Amino acid sequence: MAIFAHTPTFDVVVYGSTSGAVAASIQSAKLGLNVALVSPQEHIGGIQIEGLGATDIDNQDEVFNSTTVGGLALEFHRRISTFYNRLPRLEEVVAKNIKDTEVWRFESRVAEKVILEWLAEFDNIRIIFGSLAATDSVIKKGAEVCSIKLRTKQIVSGKVFIEASYEGDLLAASKVTTTHGRESSSTFDESLAGVRENTPYTQLTVDIDPFKIPKDHSSGLIYGISTEPFGKAGDGDKHLAAFSYRLPLTDAVENRLPFYKPDGYNPAHFELHRRFVNSGGKLYTPKVRLPGQKTDLIGSEAPLATDLLGMNDGWVTGSEEERKQILEDTARFTKGLMYFFANDDSLPLEFRQEWSRFGYCLDEFPDNNHFPRMLYIRDARRMVSDYVITEHTASMDNGETPVEDPVGVAYWPTDTHCVRRILRDGKVHNEGFIFKDGHRWRPFGIAYRALVPRQEEATNIITATCPSSSHVGYGAVRLEHQFYALGQACANACDIALKKSIPLQNVPYGDLKKRLLEQGMILDVSKVGVPHFPDN
Repeated sequence: MAIFAHTPTFDVVVYGSTSGAVAASIQSAKLGLNVALVSPQEHIGGIQIEGLGATDIDNQDEVFNSTTVGGLALEFHRRISTFYNRLPRLEEVVAKNIKDTEVWRFESRVAEKVILEWLAEFDNIRIIFGSLAATDSVIKKGAEVCSIKLRTKQIVSGKVFIEASYEGDLLAASKVTTTHGRESSSTFDESLAGVRENTPYTQLTVDIDPFKIPKDHSSGLIYGISTEPFGKAGDGDKHLAAFSYRLPLTDAVENRLPFYKPDGYNPAHFELHRRFVNSGGKLYTPKVRLPGQKTDLIGSEAPLATDLLGMNDGWVTGSEEERKQILEDTARFTKGLMYFFANDDSLPLEFRQEWSRFGYCLDEFPDNNHFPRMLYIRDARRMVSDYVITEHTASMDNGETPVEDPVGVAYWPTDTHCVRRILRDGKVHNEGFIFKDGHRWRPFGIAYRALVPRQEEATNIITATCPSSSHVGYGAVRLEHQFYALGQACANACDIALKKSIPLQNVPYGDLKKRLLEQGMILDVSKVGVPHFPDN
């Protein structure tokens, strides 16, 4: 039997390595609480330190969402701008409501430096590296979570717990109801839910022979195409929005590591790309858009980009070992794709030459051969509580009444990446993207009720990153600066609950709202503006 070592009991235990975990820990510490930040990853900061530098702030024509950035999210960007000697410009942008995409962008190495220095300012934050034990990882007394067990053989005890992982592992281990995948359209009467009848965004629009031996159905499908049938539009399933590596690249020669052939490279994995080009399809090339003469690949720049359709479905329920295998497999594929783009003779010379100008950044991820250590986990578990954020929460035309308990504002389309690459009517088809395809979306207040579980399931756990939401609704919530807001709200709610000795579900919203406003948070959705559609 494994012997676990007990740590002291903390006021707040934050589980996760994300931006939400950072915000929850820092705000708890500012309130004088004794905090354990339990990080399952070796590096703390989430996708902000793993490649995402072109933030989703003011970066779309119809979106001016910097009006929602306040509290610790704004403090993070002030610290980033201080590093780049552009703080006066950021302050001008905020004060005068100026749309300036560039002032919100940064390099991952800078984000990690800022976050580590920020956390180090607080003596009452103890960082503990370790993930939940494989079994029996949560100790509960009735509906109260008492302790968590880690694979490092530590037991971390606390008075309140904040789930701040992308995966929702702590919620699941605490027997809080969660879900993952896509609901059917009938579950919440969502027109965008489930299998998509039409997926116009990043769709393949050229005919590609999908068989290993052209026109020979018996030879099987080429790599990357699922044998799964299309199914019925609107039906639910357990597929996840595609993950990808938010991959920083540079064309600065002095900082560039040329794309190399990874171990296990299989040129057959890119036959789909060859045939796409031969059929007249257009591949994409990188664009510098970050400080340091860098770009970061989003994953969805084109029908065939770095989004890993169907390759990450096992992530949510996978063991730590299975997740490591997914990381290994998807890193090999992504590195192989970069090498293929720069070197394969089947591609146009001009295209190869353009990709060859770029390479991995020598000043990023030095411990992982300059390749990100973690995928962009866009879609994992979501809590199921008494209140659920859905398509209707985010709809301009058929929307719900604005919530009365907002703890932050979501200002982004219902954005979920494709989930499958299949055959439909004999053609290769990307299925599942929801972004700019006719949905008149709106900003909305993120309800406090979406952060707390049903009271009978757990009274002292709250989530910053896995709120109660549908697959469609979560697509509008899952932005990093919005996770900062939710982490800050969770910390304040925990402090109030501790001081009043009440369940988190019973935290008086008036008390919470007063604190959040005093801390510079943005709560009033009526004051942040709305997206501009052609017929607005």
